[in-house]
Amino acid sequence: MKKTIKLYDIDAYQTDFTAVVVFCRPVSSDSREQQPSEPLYEVILDQTLFFPEEGGQNSDTGTLNGSIVSHVQIKNGIITHITNAPFASGETVTGEIEWETRYSNMQQHSGEHIMSGLIHSHFGYDNVGFHLGSQSVTLDFNGFLDKEQLHMIESLANEAIYRNIEVIAEYPSEKELLKLNYRSKIELNEPVRIVTFPGYDVCACCAPHVRRTGEIGIIKIVDAIRHRGGVRISILCGRRALEDFRMKQEQVYAVSALLSSKPELIAAATERMKEDIFSLKGQIMELQEALIGLKVSQIADGTHNLCLFEEAMEAPVHRKYVNMLVEKCSGVCGVFVGNEQNSYRYIIASKYEDVRTVNERLKHDLHAKGGGCKEMVQGSLTGYQSDIIRCIQS
Repeated sequence: MKKTIKLYDIDAYQTDFTAVVVFCRPVSSDSREQQPSEPLYEVILDQTLFFPEEGGQNSDTGTLNGSIVSHVQIKNGIITHITNAPFASGETVTGEIEWETRYSNMQQHSGEHIMSGLIHSHFGYDNVGFHLGSQSVTLDFNGFLDKEQLHMIESLANEAIYRNIEVIAEYPSEKELLKLNYRSKIELNEPVRIVTFPGYDVCACCAPHVRRTGEIGIIKIVDAIRHRGGVRISILCGRRALEDFRMKQEQVYAVSALLSSKPELIAAATERMKEDIFSLKGQIMELQEALIGLKVSQIADGTHNLCLFEEAMEAPVHRKYVNMLVEKCSGVCGVFVGNEQNSYRYIIASKYEDVRTVNERLKHDLHAKGGGCKEMVQGSLTGYQSDIIRCIQS
């Protein structure tokens, strides 16, 4: 079978095309990750505008004669379209790619080239991993960059956008290729397509790109983490960056209103609120400790089994309460914090009995989760107070 003609190499901005069906068959059940609600078909055309999943980038989507093309794959130069309708061999079909996805991917991928080229030229690091999905774009490098270095690269990358440089995609001859100094993540055994961002990057790449860097709009680093001895950078370009900024701006203004603070001051306002909450928690714990002291004083020494319920109680106070009750109780004592509608967290203790037996009963009867030693167990469960009391008293 002949290799599929890649129309997206000729014009990345074309959105519809005609082609002849070379081959069509149902997708075998063995090759499906999950059983779909409708049958799927593998369709091979003599030529296509659909970019397949390749080079770390998701495939184009769209339609063939109005039928959905959900995924596109390539193997040995042959491109396979996954559709929800069959086609006859020799049939002429009209394909249409989903342009918004294609153009967004072009913006992201072109932005990645500028970032990777700048990082390579300034720091000598190689791009050792790239993923362009529907939501995220990640770049992995074999060296670490700190915050200031990332800011510098981001600024330089956006300067490349402001300059609106022409992007060149071409297939050099073998002789020309030998003279080129270009980036390539894999060993290539076929004609090499070189994408050049003059002054910024020269790289072997199979994907569609924008014609000029100005079309990328903006490159924004949204995250950077240490990864396998280097750094993983997440970026957004163009419309994705705009949508991300809008979302974050809405969140900032919502928090600003809640804090009654100007947007540029919400970090300081949040820190003050955090300090206030910490102080209030301390006051609450002091009051709770005073309250449990009063409650414990009203319990007679030698009480056999105790099962007490509290709607709310801080964890350190909860444990202190049980420790105080153990001194009064000649059997098993348990304190359950929460309510029947949601759940309880519990601590059960005893000086005289193995409370793991009680915990096993709670697990069996009320599906509790938890454990501990023979003197004390803790966990959580959902159930009625009457059932919990029965487990403790028995």
